[in-house]
Amino acid sequence: MTMPERIWTAALVVIGDEILSGRTQDKNIAQIASWLNVQGIRLKEVRVVADDQGAIVESVNILRTRNDYLFTTGGIGPTHDDITVDAIAAALGVEVIIHPRARAVLEKYYESRGGLTDARLRMARVPDGADLIENRMSGAPGIKHGNIFIMAGVPHITAGMLESLTGTLEGGLPLLSKQIGCWVAESEVADLLRVTEKTHEGCQIGSYPFFREGRVGANFVVRSTNQATLDVCIDALKAGLGEIGREVVDGGI
Repeated sequence: MTMPERIWTAALVVIGDEILSGRTQDKNIAQIASWLNVQGIRLKEVRVVADDQGAIVESVNILRTRNDYLFTTGGIGPTHDDITVDAIAAALGVEVIIHPRARAVLEKYYESRGGLTDARLRMARVPDGADLIENRMSGAPGIKHGNIFIMAGVPHITAGMLESLTGTLEGGLPLLSKQIGCWVAESEVADLLRVTEKTHEGCQIGSYPFFREGRVGANFVVRSTNQATLDVCIDALKAGLGEIGREVVDGGI
């Protein structure tokens, strides 16, 4: 009997009052989820928390222990309300220190930009024992401590940090997917979806119903880490829909 494939998981804590108030729309969830998938890691859960130390500590300590990796975004800037580093240090039971390499990076970056002020130096603060994540977009580096990755809230800066991490995290096989669409009520095909998934080991089928042009339909996404397995499952689902007289649209509707 073959052993089940190891599934590597990650969680994400999105930190910031501006996200919860609706002033800022989060774009990091989608880009981090997509990046993780390519690394063979599944994003299993996401929490959005306020700039509140207790809330951050609670989320970090729960999520870092039940996932292989934990990512955070937001709250590592130069202002007084950027408390992510302090909160994660508290969660880990370590002190906050000025990282010497982070200080050197910031000194160089701000040399021609008005110098390294006390506010800017805040961006060199890390939980004791941390390493840095390179940030080519702006001076302030990201931070990694154990299985925790502390990243910027600004999406294009986060993207640069993810690029620096590419290929450095242990993971499994990337999750592949294929989508088909059909003008059918989800309830009509619930049994077909269940049986098709059950008889195709290693595949998951997601159903996404919609109402458009005055009628109901659904898109079905099949996911697997194996292309051949994925193709067989898609073909079986298409055949099943065809047997009940439903036309299938490749790529979805």
